[in-house]
Amino acid sequence: MLTIKFIEDNKDEVIQKLAIKGFDAAEIIGKILDTDARRKKNQAQADRIQAELNTQAKEIGALMKSGQKEAAETAKQAVAELKQKAAELTDIQDDAERQLKELTVLLPNVPHTSVPVGKTAADNVVVRSGGQSPTLPDHALPHWELAKKYDLIDFELGVKLTGAGFPVYKGKGAKLQRALISFFLDEATAEGYKEVIPPLMVNEDSGFGTGQLPDKEGQMYHATVDNFYLIPTAEVPVTNIYRDVILDASDFPVKMTAYTPCFRREAGSYGKDVRGLNRLHQFDKVEIVRLEHPEHSYAALDEMVKHVETLVQKLELPYRIVKLCGGDMSFTSALTFDFEVFSAAQKMWLEVSSVSNFESFQANRLKLRYRDENSKKPVLAHTLNGSALALPRIVAALMENGQTADGIRLPKALHKYTGYEIIN
Repeated sequence: MLTIKFIEDNKDEVIQKLAIKGFDAAEIIGKILDTDARRKKNQAQADRIQAELNTQAKEIGALMKSGQKEAAETAKQAVAELKQKAAELTDIQDDAERQLKELTVLLPNVPHTSVPVGKTAADNVVVRSGGQSPTLPDHALPHWELAKKYDLIDFELGVKLTGAGFPVYKGKGAKLQRALISFFLDEATAEGYKEVIPPLMVNEDSGFGTGQLPDKEGQMYHATVDNFYLIPTAEVPVTNIYRDVILDASDFPVKMTAYTPCFRREAGSYGKDVRGLNRLHQFDKVEIVRLEHPEHSYAALDEMVKHVETLVQKLELPYRIVKLCGGDMSFTSALTFDFEVFSAAQKMWLEVSSVSNFESFQANRLKLRYRDENSKKPVLAHTLNGSALALPRIVAALMENGQTADGIRLPKALHKYTGYEIIN
């Protein structure tokens, strides 16, 4: 959430930059500034009344001590009228604060100056690529057919137990999941990320803190009786660990990692690109989260991108890193890099990670601050997160790219976790 001061000080810039995200902010910003002007005017009046009340209280005390009871009673009546006016102004202030919150949560985060102009994924910019696409045998199979051939994943059984998008992993398919989770966590902790195991459901405050509410409630599973939401990513509970916290500057960087199942309704997702593991309602993911000093957050973003790049390199997958254009960015992000791996049998690029800097946007919603080194006043921190990595499409690419006449060849980095080199 953008701060009122930032909007006020940078009105034209905010409008121009949000247009890069395809968002027309002029009308909302106009309402925000008008409402805030009324709030400030009311606050000034309330301050004057409070000062008058303080003065009257002293005068009444003096009158009572001097025995001027009649004058004191008259003063008390004036005080009662002032208190009534103060109460009315408090109601007006509360209503203005409510309106300001309702308006500011409608504004997306301002994109970084390096964000490309564009409307769709076709306008994203490839930053760099790596790895080699494999030469597959004749009649190469997509991963959903490989899963059936080697009895690794049962999509139909998942439909029976729950519904489409909830696969059942079996045998070596289950072990591959566990191997990848352990590999990703080990790599993250080796880089200084502290592992946490968070709850898989969160309350409304947590959903608001990281920007899922009120923007994405339609994409989350909602346990209505208790008003909890199943997490769409570990980013939500992990970042909220520091909601309403004031850090010292010396605490930075705060680096956390977590493995969790993730739950997404994926409403409106149809077509051939959702087959098999390409798009699920429940999937496993290892997340990395960082809290940073504002001066260091973009260096931290570069480090996170490099960490994820190392993962896909060790998995021996062809990949590319793309910088998202304004129209393809999330509501909360200031700058995002997506990682895509090439799925050779499907002949398509699959997104497996997004690494983003939210600057102070989430921190303002979370009330996550640190004490400035010089002024010692609380200042908003910066938050970042990234998938490191999401499993389904990684598994799809590993299966398709690794298929041979003898079975599915696994990358060397996983051998110590699986105990074998080939699935057959």
